[in-house]
Amino acid sequence: MARYELVVFDWDGTLMDSIATIVGCARAALRDLSLDEPPESVLRGNIGLGLDVTVATMMPDATPELRQRWVDRYRHHWRTTFHAHPVLLDGARQVVESLAARDVLLAVATSKSRAGLDRDLATTGLGRLIAATRTVDEAPSKPSPQMLLELLDELGVQAEKALMVGDTRYDIEMARNAAVDAVGVLTGSHDESTLRDAGAVGVLPAASHLVAWLDGDA
Repeated sequence: MARYELVVFDWDGTLMDSIATIVGCARAALRDLSLDEPPESVLRGNIGLGLDVTVATMMPDATPELRQRWVDRYRHHWRTTFHAHPVLLDGARQVVESLAARDVLLAVATSKSRAGLDRDLATTGLGRLIAATRTVDEAPSKPSPQMLLELLDELGVQAEKALMVGDTRYDIEMARNAAVDAVGVLTGSHDESTLRDAGAVGVLPAASHLVAWLDGDA
């Protein structure tokens, strides 16, 4: 445990059980615009990117105006339907509380909006345990290292003393680009081979296994 002074969590799919609602929101926005729905694997594969990057990947031939309409409809459905009842993944609260009790600094780097993250942190009560956060509103989308680099600078932690925990290859690649170790979790949209190929130093069934992994018991 002493190796890492800072643990940075992704949010959706890592601590928050939100994958199904993100896919549902994306589908509702496509239906609003009478657009064909890509396979669910495509929708899930884009989770972890900012909305602007997601829509560019999902609709490469669309005009900027159509992409913006999709983003607007996505945000509408999230605000009106999907955001009201955030649900933490099993064991997520316990792992955050356990790390905080050991005086490990905790942070969040997420592709959510600032408003969305702040709402979730307040609703779940985890905000009081998180020392710093970065969202896609303040820094480029993953896998850019900017979110992590800013968190390291703000908290005064060297890269080799930090650990990123996330459910997508974008989280792992962001960490690698910032020279930070990363652990993948299988509660989101990418499988073990994808996470390991991206450079994860370990892959866990869920974030709830992190303390045992850090202690060498997993």
